[in-house]
Amino acid sequence: MARRNRNELEGAGGVASELALNVEAKNAGAPEFGRGEIDAAIDRARQALLALQRPDGHFVFELEADVSIPAEYILFRHFLDEPISDEIEAKIGEYLRGRQAAHDGWPLFTDGAFNVSTSVKAYFALKMIGDSPDADHMRRARAAILAHGGAAATNVFTRALLALYGALPWRGVPVMPVEIMHLPRWFPFHLTKISYWGRTVLVPLMAVNALKPKARNPRKVTIEELFVAPPDEVRHWPGAPHQSFPWTTLFGGIDKLLQWTEPYFPQALRKSAIDKAVAFVTERLNGEDGLGAIYPAMAYSALLFDALGAPRSDPKMVQILAAIDKLLVVKEDEAYCQPCVSPVWDTGLACHALMETDGADLTPRLNAALDWLMPLQVKDVAGDWAAQKPNVRPGGWAFQYANAYYPDLDDTAVVAMALDRAAGPWPVVSTAAADRREAIARAREWIEGLQSANGAWGAFDSDNDREYLNYIPFADHGALLDPPTEDVTARCISLLGQLGETPDRNPALARAVDYLVGAQKKDGSWFGRWGMNYIYGAWSVLCAFNAIRLDPQSETVQKAVAWLKSIQNADGGWGEGGESYALDYAGYRPAPSTSSQTAWALLGLMAAGIVDDPVVARGVRYLARTQAGDGFWHEERFTATGFPRVFFLRYHGYSKFFPLWALARYRNLTSGNHRSILAGM
Repeated sequence: MARRNRNELEGAGGVASELALNVEAKNAGAPEFGRGEIDAAIDRARQALLALQRPDGHFVFELEADVSIPAEYILFRHFLDEPISDEIEAKIGEYLRGRQAAHDGWPLFTDGAFNVSTSVKAYFALKMIGDSPDADHMRRARAAILAHGGAAATNVFTRALLALYGALPWRGVPVMPVEIMHLPRWFPFHLTKISYWGRTVLVPLMAVNALKPKARNPRKVTIEELFVAPPDEVRHWPGAPHQSFPWTTLFGGIDKLLQWTEPYFPQALRKSAIDKAVAFVTERLNGEDGLGAIYPAMAYSALLFDALGAPRSDPKMVQILAAIDKLLVVKEDEAYCQPCVSPVWDTGLACHALMETDGADLTPRLNAALDWLMPLQVKDVAGDWAAQKPNVRPGGWAFQYANAYYPDLDDTAVVAMALDRAAGPWPVVSTAAADRREAIARAREWIEGLQSANGAWGAFDSDNDREYLNYIPFADHGALLDPPTEDVTARCISLLGQLGETPDRNPALARAVDYLVGAQKKDGSWFGRWGMNYIYGAWSVLCAFNAIRLDPQSETVQKAVAWLKSIQNADGGWGEGGESYALDYAGYRPAPSTSSQTAWALLGLMAAGIVDDPVVARGVRYLARTQAGDGFWHEERFTATGFPRVFFLRYHGYSKFFPLWALARYRNLTSGNHRSILAGM
């Protein structure tokens, strides 16, 4: 909710909360702090955030993954023999070396376990850059890789890259024949049945694998030293821990059959399939924002056109290479390549955080941010989602600057809620109120239209839940699908609740609520698909339940509250690691506190009506105490998820706006006797 006038609201509630804060501080043996310190922390964070707003009104922060993407960027450029400046290559080398862990390899996230696929790509890229295999860090990395099975133990996408470099035989890569492009919709495998990221990566990848181009590799770098046995002698290539009988056996047999028969597929059939793949990619090329606006799809689209003989001057190649280079983050001492960019997500969430704070001076800044978001709503392109929902009008926002074929429901709900909040408790911040109301209505229509049969929502598609497809050999990452999830469903419920819908009047909303109630874990938490992990899920769902005015005393809410309280760290914060996605997960695993996860826990508890509570006071103290001199919170740990168990993310913006949001909400709720949160988040 927007913050009312301080003089109006301060009263018994504010006094009680300040007493609670100081009692908690005394109990912890720490210096007392009160409203003034909270006000100062909020003001510092708000001014720091506003200082990073772009001239056109939007916000965008770095989006960092593990070292795989920058390593692949180096290998991609050398595959094409595409010039790369010595300075950037050297800085990427510094980035890769600086993230080698104590176990001598590279993890999937900060403080994570050794990962053989990431480590092989990092080693290969460093050797490509010019690091000597005899250098200490390379010797240590090589020993660790060999101790974990060597390059033959890497995942499918890594082995596909190595096959293109001639580092291993193609029989080490499961067959995904490009003739898949000819399959009818009724067939068990069809492009419309897999996720958007699966589609945009697999289509060019299948064509590239069919064409089997050879890396130019001008420096003739090889990595035979990373194999325990010569790759030509390897007979059994690894699968994935999630794959099991009977699907794995069935699909494994099909793969063996394809390995034997693929060389004999009719050439005319293959050519027409490649033509279909080229048409798919070309239609969705997306200018200088790239296919799917994600790095792997962009890179494989470039490899496809290169394999077909396109010169560097070809407009498609020019666009793709420009799109990839726009993902680079180049700093004074290091550089890396992002997996994608997140301006719509960052701007929407930053708007929510800022609207939670004080100050009439925010009006023009919020107006600029919201006006920047408005024209990015996709109203004229029925993207891939329309294959499943052909009668739904477009109306969503994408995550990136442009990705018209692939808007997502999470971003759409966040942006629509921000537009609605600006017209609610806040003074009207724009004369374009009618346009914003129409945008909100279109967003709501699109979201309601993409509800899945089980009452929930996925991120980009509806009913994208044919789980058997995650058992094909090529899907060893276990993330070929975009099924409905608790966090995205919660965000859609939050929007509908903020717009005044209730389960008793809206059957679709009632089904969504039933889904969330049924999806609650025994310990009271919810799974977080896109944020790490159960803390993120609990925050998302508790905000949704508040938005629809679900009784906070209900068993469902109270179980979630009890769980959040039970996992608070001794320092007052909350934390959770990527290990929480393990297949053998049996309950919360303690992890160091982070500012963003602490903010989610606090926002979730406050959404459940928990405000004047020692647990909340400790959390607020943690955020106030750990704020850095620049007004932000320094957060090295990864707190977001690309694909559970295999690909994690560090949003640099999360530690900039979520702690601000939590502190400002606490101030709002404790500044008077009015304790309702009117916003959906």
